[in-house]
Amino acid sequence: MPELPEVETVCRGLAVRLEGRRLARVLARRKNLRFPLPKDFAGRLTGRTVRTVRRRAKYIVIELDDGAVLLAHLGMSGRMYAAPLGREAEKHDHVEFETDDGTLIVFNDARRFGMMDLIAPGHALEDHKLLRGLGPEPLGNEFSGPVLSAALAGKKTPIKAALLDQRVVAGLGNIYVSEALFRAGISPRRLAASVAGARAERLVPEIKNVLTESIAAGGSSLRDYVQADGELGFFQDGFRVYGRKGLPCPACARPVRQIVQSGRSTFFCGHCQG
Repeated sequence: MPELPEVETVCRGLAVRLEGRRLARVLARRKNLRFPLPKDFAGRLTGRTVRTVRRRAKYIVIELDDGAVLLAHLGMSGRMYAAPLGREAEKHDHVEFETDDGTLIVFNDARRFGMMDLIAPGHALEDHKLLRGLGPEPLGNEFSGPVLSAALAGKKTPIKAALLDQRVVAGLGNIYVSEALFRAGISPRRLAASVAGARAERLVPEIKNVLTESIAAGGSSLRDYVQADGELGFFQDGFRVYGRKGLPCPACARPVRQIVQSGRSTFFCGHCQG
């Protein structure tokens, strides 16, 4: 599944192509993705001008000139990218957006775990059922050591699982949690409530660093992920522990370990992460 850096990268690519442009044609080839598309989805979008494209957690937020908001999620294998006009549609191209300058943006999703919804003008974005209760953005100023400490207070789950809880912090996923915990020297098995004070102060900047570096590198091209321009990201070339089971830890040269937590693979160094 695309994680925060991948979604941020896609949003930045879409912003260049969509902001200030009018949606001259919108085509929905099916009535549903993970959920049914809103009634008259294409009709409500056609003719609207895109004001801004941004990200909230792992969601793409496209604000329109009438105050409506198009909310999208890429799901497990979804892609939203620019394609040449007149090209033959691919099998899983479900939604197309053509702008007044001839740009074509395609939403392709083989598994159909992605979604799109329209938030009507006058309705608050944060009141949407999928966004309600989300924690702070990890790259925002509101995310700090004390804020993380407070969110983890009393939690008896491992810190790895707690950081994947979108109510604790929004947008973090399996890959970058493993990488941030390694950089901070914190075991993924440590009790979440014990990651307070100095540990939380150490962890928060490492979360910000690994996300910022990944965005700068264009995200990670795992499985089906591509950027908005169709190019692959390459941050995976800089992974320190993720996917490196049995390879030398970059800090101590001992083998990187792999365990399963809550059904997800966790990679870490048993020596460096206490």
